Amino acid sequence: MTATARIAVDADLMVSRIAAAIGEPARVRMLHALLDGHARTSTELAVVAEVSPSTASVHLHRLERESLIAVYKQGKHRYYSLSGREVANALEALNVVAGKPAAKFVPSTPTQLLLARTCYDHIAGRLGVAVHNQFQQMRWLVLVPNGEKTYEISLEGAKKLRRLGIDVDSLRALRRKLAYPCVDWSERQPHIGGALGAALLAAFNRKKWIARELDSRALNITRLGQREMMHVLGLALP
Repeated sequence: MTATARIAVDADLMVSRIAAAIGEPARVRMLHALLDGHARTSTELAVVAEVSPSTASVHLHRLERESLIAVYKQGKHRYYSLSGREVANALEALNVVAGKPAAKFVPSTPTQLLLARTCYDHIAGRLGVAVHNQFQQMRWLVLVPNGEKTYEISLEGAKKLRRLGIDVDSLRALRRKLAYPCVDWSERQPHIGGALGAALLAAFNRKKWIARELDSRALNITRLGQREMMHVLGLALP
């Protein structure tokens, strides 16, 4: 067998394995539940797939083994999401063939906490996710290819952060992760955790872009904050 023929056979086997992994109703339901870009726990996916938690664990292991899903470990929790845009594109193409619409994610978080709140010492909710996405889109945050899902801050990002009074070199000297994607409780998409996340919360507070509610994790975005986040960060608030 020639090298070209061997590559073709290997590709056929890989496609067959992926098709077999997708081609089980419970696993299909799990994958469809992740198509909206929101991460979910194994317990939630077990409910979606209509299987027991132990069976869900087996299915998730199979999907992870075929690189169809990725796992975010956060404390004692594990959140699952699609491993990339390519997987979503393949599922969407199959949905077109099957004529199946995608279900919409509906958060169960109390309304006053949905827009903005604290998550430990960083910003969560739609505001936190919007900041994270904007930083990535502008290439201020770059995912470090070390398998640990951590971020590095680009030179342009460091320059922009100085406008907020954040010294990136000082953050790097701290004995904690510089930045990492923290899966948001309500949005099920990442916001920024780590030293950078804490520095952003402090800076937003210092500049009076946000105001904390008494006896609550909720954060109110001020009019000044709405204006300055757009001007300084190019952030169109959710």
